[in-house]
Amino acid sequence: MGKPTGFMEFERAYLRKDSAEDRVQHYKEFEKRFSSEKVKTQGARCMDCGIPFCHGDTGCPVQNYIPEWNDLVYKGHVKDALENLHSTNNFPEFTGRLCPAPCESACTLGINKVP
Repeated sequence: MGKPTGFMEFERAYLRKDSAEDRVQHYKEFEKRFSSEKVKTQGARCMDCGIPFCHGDTGCPVQNYIPEWNDLVYKGHVKDALENLHSTNNFPEFTGRLCPAPCESACTLGINKVP
């Protein structure tokens, strides 16, 4: 999944957000999206952990195939990743905003560093 050494090579990136002062001035999106290249880099961070706890009982409550998405995104197959997502989640545009991301705390990488 992803790049086998990606989790060692690339640090986790966080979306940039407008400041609270700017947010109250408009109704636009306040999180700035990653570039396509940055998305691929973040997809590369998914490690081939053997047992992906991120989409098991302790991870994603809708059983999304997170390692598979990351691998598809890393390889540039974004449409295939979206089809994979829709196979388990009919409304990713909602759940993506509301999800508390239990997959991250279930990630094997979390043993040593922030997933």
